[in-house]
Amino acid sequence: MTKVNPTILSWARETAGMSLEAAARAIDLKEARGVAGADRLAALERGDGEPTRPLLVRMAHKYHRPLLVFYLAHPPVKGDRGQDFRTLSGAPSPDYDPQLDALIRDVRVRQGLVKSLVEDDDPQPLPFIASQTMESTAEAVAKSICETVGFDIRKFRAARTAGAAFAYLRSTIEAHGIFVLLIGNLGSHHSNIGAKTFRGFAIADPVAPFIVINDQDASAAWSFTALHEVAHLWLGTSGVSGSSAEAKIERFCNDVAGRILLPSHELSSLADLSSVSLADAIERISEFASERNISRRMVAYQLMRFSTIDSQRYTELTDHFYGDWIASRARSKEAAGDDAGAPSFYVVRRHRLGQALIGLVTRSLNEGVLTYSKAAQLLGVKLRTVEPLLREVQARGDA
Repeated sequence: MTKVNPTILSWARETAGMSLEAAARAIDLKEARGVAGADRLAALERGDGEPTRPLLVRMAHKYHRPLLVFYLAHPPVKGDRGQDFRTLSGAPSPDYDPQLDALIRDVRVRQGLVKSLVEDDDPQPLPFIASQTMESTAEAVAKSICETVGFDIRKFRAARTAGAAFAYLRSTIEAHGIFVLLIGNLGSHHSNIGAKTFRGFAIADPVAPFIVINDQDASAAWSFTALHEVAHLWLGTSGVSGSSAEAKIERFCNDVAGRILLPSHELSSLADLSSVSLADAIERISEFASERNISRRMVAYQLMRFSTIDSQRYTELTDHFYGDWIASRARSKEAAGDDAGAPSFYVVRRHRLGQALIGLVTRSLNEGVLTYSKAAQLLGVKLRTVEPLLREVQARGDA
């Protein structure tokens, strides 16, 4: 029987960001014969003994690693994020974020499965992937995106809510071969990844391009993030985006998204915000953003980019908006109580996966080119949940 490489045990724990003590608690390795759990784990990592199969299963779950990885001869190389566009002050180091790495590994596996299914139809590469460069203007890229996907700002703003506006935008993007997923954790709220760690992720594949939006961010911000990541596809750049715009490419993609959702001439009505009180600025930006189904943070960012407000006022505004959103989120959770009236698991899952992915899975299962176990992996659900989820979608006419 193949033995576990003890080097892998320590590598898996450390890349999960856990101390010996924290890991022992997480994997339920208790004191035995007077030896503390942390010391027992350290002994296993030195090669003094062999972990049981149930213990390995718990390690795989808590360290966010596949079980087979523990039998490798050497630790695997770091998963490919593509470029890391984040330069967030005060955020976790871009080089060391185990939960984000686990999420990206999962997304890349899903994208690979989707690509294999799409390639069965011998598709032509999507012409818009890498069709632009940083030498282009933000206006030119924004125009190309709108013309390609058929985005109409009037329809976007006519939507009753910011969520409905995002649904319209998403449908135009997905109709052109781009998969848009809402993912902000590793399957449960216990592994939520905050928006300050990442906001979006793009895989600029010419056959099966993916966009991931962190659904732990405010829903009003999803449309801006989606278009930011679409801009990355147009540039042919895959990678992770954060909330900072210090990197040149991030400013460029922000400018593209901003020009689509908020033409600069509309900011003239807010030209005097640098001279009014913070309370007045908050009130006016809130009303302005609500009318356009965009986030207040985006409006503040555009005002700073066009030098209507300075960086200090921008920071004051965004700090207030973030605090206001956190408080609103807490109130919503409290009002929900014991989940009475909350949307069902299937409704939430359908919303996160998007019509493009669910439609592909449904067609592939019907054609016999996809197994249910692979479908479960693609959908990020348990095997027994695949059929009920797809039945729910079909009953609602979504796929």
